Amino acid sequence: MTNRAARFRALHSASAPLVLVNAWDAASARVIAASGAPAIATTSAGVAWTLGSPDGDALTRDAALEHLARIVRAVPAELPVTADIESGFGETPAEVAVTIRGVLEAGAVGINLEDTERGATPGLRAVAEQQERIAAARGAADDAGMELYINARVDTYFRGAPEQTVARAEAYLTAGATGIFVPGVADADTIAALAKAIPAPLNVLAQAGTPAVAELAALGVARVSLGSWVAEAAYALARRAAREAYTTGTYGSLADAYDFGELNSLMS
Repeated sequence: MTNRAARFRALHSASAPLVLVNAWDAASARVIAASGAPAIATTSAGVAWTLGSPDGDALTRDAALEHLARIVRAVPAELPVTADIESGFGETPAEVAVTIRGVLEAGAVGINLEDTERGATPGLRAVAEQQERIAAARGAADDAGMELYINARVDTYFRGAPEQTVARAEAYLTAGATGIFVPGVADADTIAALAKAIPAPLNVLAQAGTPAVAELAALGVARVSLGSWVAEAAYALARRAAREAYTTGTYGSLADAYDFGELNSLMS
């Protein structure tokens, strides 16, 4: 795992950003791996949906870790896997550490850890509290003698507090984060300013209006994630096919489907 962990960390480069097409199950992970992915990342939303649960800390730790282990086993052994673990599947830093031990046992070398606190009205965790959770994650990896890429997700653009972004990023890096993930931003000038101000690899989430990878590289971005968008597109296709079959009785939505033999062979 050490070699995979070091290789994963080295993939974060602003000169050639790491592009992650996020997987949600073993089959999608194999398809993405076979397409030339340098690493596999999970999407917490896609994983939750696959297991019949909504996104947002509704999934149990055990279910998430079991699913993660299945994804790790499904891809080539040399391919690094990083897991989106939402806010850590635990109320306390100690419980986050338990999750991290499970992530490492599953074979992953990285995590996303967000600073949104769920509840009746989701909001940002207090900075000091999130620092404790990140420090607990780092401590669990250190105690296990394992390298772990901690991608600290800063949800300030989702929660209406963009002015806090850089200060939170710096605090999380001090606590032990490796890189910083700022979803919800697509404007080139804003991305460039964040990349300049944050002293660590910057990860952005692709969305409508996000610059192409080559432009993001020029802006200083080191990692680009597609997040739940690919899973959403797959489920949208299932919905189109179902609606078409149940209304017009036709099957045009099935055009350009993955070849059965090729896909089945990939699962062998």
